[in-house]
Amino acid sequence: MMIEARGLVRTFKTRKGTVEAVQGVDLQVTDGEIVGFLGPNGAGKTTTMRMLATLIQPTSGSATVAGCDLAKDPVGVRRRIGYVPQGGSTLPEAIAGDEVVDHARLYGVDKRKATADGQRLFEELDLPGLWRRQCKTLSGGQRRRLDIVMGLVHDPKLIFLDEPTTGLDPQARANLWEHIRGLRRRGATIFLTTHYLDEADALCDRILVIDHGKIVASGTPEELKQQVSGDGVRLRLADPAQAPTVTKVVEELPGAVEVETDGDVVGFRIPKGGAILPGLLRQIDAQGIELEGVEVHRPTLDDVFLTMTGRSLRDDSDAKPQNETEKETVA
Repeated sequence: MMIEARGLVRTFKTRKGTVEAVQGVDLQVTDGEIVGFLGPNGAGKTTTMRMLATLIQPTSGSATVAGCDLAKDPVGVRRRIGYVPQGGSTLPEAIAGDEVVDHARLYGVDKRKATADGQRLFEELDLPGLWRRQCKTLSGGQRRRLDIVMGLVHDPKLIFLDEPTTGLDPQARANLWEHIRGLRRRGATIFLTTHYLDEADALCDRILVIDHGKIVASGTPEELKQQVSGDGVRLRLADPAQAPTVTKVVEELPGAVEVETDGDVVGFRIPKGGAILPGLLRQIDAQGIELEGVEVHRPTLDDVFLTMTGRSLRDDSDAKPQNETEKETVA
């Protein structure tokens, strides 16, 4: 087992009182997995990751990370992991290549190998020609990719990536996705947070959902989607006045839930939405009701978040975290 945590708790003292950022988290990550750790801002994602990476101490609980006890051997944990934080880790005046080599040498990598591996990663992550550039002259996306190089250059077997593709353009994101898959193929284990649901869906073998400091769901992307009550169906009416009639028809369908009317649209969820649609349309047509459009969509990870937390991850993605940006003091 690459990560095994039991009852992790972290409290902070803030100007408003004590905040329980993480409230008894249990989690397991096996060797070679890519695990997504997702939740709304302020849910405890970064706090949990920082505890597992030895950057802050748990208030209580225990964990084994990369074969080392988190409390008894934090140095052993640090030697075996790579960590890419949200905020970046390079000095503005430093030369990009020097930062990478110095970082690798802290892990005992000799200078020649560190240089060769760093330059290879620069090519793989679309940073050619930037080895001797000052960090402050790089664009935001280039600095983000440099952060990732620094987290990978010592070839760790467990890699923590906190919002790794924030600030990257679509091409750079796709490039990094493929690099992450390549790391897993070479035996690395990846534990990442992200606000991009397509990223979690495409990359992760398993997803953990955290909300208000507690794990509220766990499973593969498909397993989590199956917990949402059926497919979403939206019927757009030519005449909004006929919405009550259509709503009554829909409510009589076996398995229909979350039936809602919004102006000229009647929406609901039902298992196997595509299969029930022909019969439903015949019923509506028989009553002389004209439709302007019909949509059916399978559950998404955003639907999972809405079901599990009452919030959409997309809607919350630009909000500033609360309990994770307060001045931290151990309670």
